[in-house]
Amino acid sequence: MPDDVYARQNFGNRVGIGRSPALLIVDFQVGFADPDVFGGGNVKDAVAATVPLLREARSLGLPVAYTRAVFADDGSDAGVFGMKVPALKRLTDAAAISQIVPELAPEPGEYVVRKTGPSAFFGTSLASWLNAKGVDSLLVTGATTSGCVRASVIDAISYNYRTTVVTDCCGDRALDPHEANLFDMGQKYADLLTAEEAIAAARAAVGRNETD
Repeated sequence: MPDDVYARQNFGNRVGIGRSPALLIVDFQVGFADPDVFGGGNVKDAVAATVPLLREARSLGLPVAYTRAVFADDGSDAGVFGMKVPALKRLTDAAAISQIVPELAPEPGEYVVRKTGPSAFFGTSLASWLNAKGVDSLLVTGATTSGCVRASVIDAISYNYRTTVVTDCCGDRALDPHEANLFDMGQKYADLLTAEEAIAAARAAVGRNETD
């Protein structure tokens, strides 16, 4: 089995959730939930699974941040990413397909990051916002698992956040890359938890703070 190599080389250790987690929802936009635009696979299921996780995060008072892939109306800021996937330039600020899905709509006080690259961090002020909130850990959901979720997770650990990918709250337009990237992130960059497990872990983190 491939994972025998990882175990023998001591990959895949758990880092856990620290004292101050936040929820990061990556690119759950209308277009990425629509199989006729950028969606497909298990993205719609991942959106549905994120609804109770978001509700719990709010009830616990966790910081919540979203990302939106948004490009200028003339596509002038799309760069090489836009050359690789020209259809992304349809995600202008006012376009219906670029809006966050209604069932996960942000509430006042939640942070929405506009980005033109795969990572939630590159060229954005997300890290500054998280640091101002005292965040030390991230629960990451969104689309796509192999694309912007993965890029955001790699940058999250590079910023030294304890990072957890919420497996059933991430989706991809094809299941093979979804599963392969979950495995790889779990071995090198993040812990993997289901939504139910992530909720329990977040409750435990908040509980620890309340008893100190």
